[in-house]
Amino acid sequence: MLDVITIGDGMISMNPVSKGPLRFSQMYERKIGGAELNFAIGCSRLGLKTGWISRLGNDEFGRYILYCAKGEGIDTSEVELVTNYPTSVYFKEIFEDGNGRSFYYRDKSPTSTMVESDLREEYFRKAKLLHITGVFPSISDNNCAIIKKAVKMAKKTGLLVSFDPNIRLKLWSKEEAKTFIHEILPDVDLLLTGEEEAEMILGRDSVENYIKKFHDIGISKVVIKKGADGSTGSDGTQIYHMPPVKARAVVDTVGAGDGFGAGFVTSLLRGQSFEKALHFANAVGAMVISVKGDNEGLPYLEDVRAFLGETEFIER
Repeated sequence: MLDVITIGDGMISMNPVSKGPLRFSQMYERKIGGAELNFAIGCSRLGLKTGWISRLGNDEFGRYILYCAKGEGIDTSEVELVTNYPTSVYFKEIFEDGNGRSFYYRDKSPTSTMVESDLREEYFRKAKLLHITGVFPSISDNNCAIIKKAVKMAKKTGLLVSFDPNIRLKLWSKEEAKTFIHEILPDVDLLLTGEEEAEMILGRDSVENYIKKFHDIGISKVVIKKGADGSTGSDGTQIYHMPPVKARAVVDTVGAGDGFGAGFVTSLLRGQSFEKALHFANAVGAMVISVKGDNEGLPYLEDVRAFLGETEFIER
């Protein structure tokens, strides 16, 4: 039995050894990345049984990502290596304040070989929640159809659906993203979005009005991620404003949203209150940005508890 399943790309992330403009970076460290894969790693480290549906290139990079995913305890029975489709790569540009940009090289993505019939209803029946993001459907129209089929299958089999818009305007236009997102929102149970993404989807408004409009669409739980300002969310009965948890340092902000989502979903599936889930998710996000890399900072459950002062830190 799985707690969470997710569908998405897996990539090699090239992290610069030095900070500053990409054109001046001469040395890189090979890591792994991808929004959905980061989420899966985050959930697994926090103790959830997690499954990942994907395609990787039948090459050294693809085999490395698969090896890493298995090592994180993720079920990879629905991941295949495909020939003649190179594993996607992206290069990161990181500035002194921890912010940066990403440059993608993902043409002819291995995930473009997936078709709707690759989704097995039996696999969905083993899980409690399907997590999707806006990254995978932005890669190709075919992926949009796969996500729609996945959401339909999740509803049929009684899974909750969580969605992080994660809009990447380098991969599709604002209008393309908005059209697709509005098509699936009525079937979403938990929305995890940033303020800028909420504005892209609904137009400029207040956080409180964003929440009301998303509830009106039919989404029962809405969370607005506000970065350094914490988070605001609603379970349909009350709006909670959760202050941020102070990070030890801001080193690399990539992956913080994925970590936040993993923390929130983990907390909810464990039966914590909506308010406590927001606080827990804020803590996970704060821990992620203090470590360089897309998912290296994703914590284990005992580490989050220690960070929040709930138990002693456990050395490994």
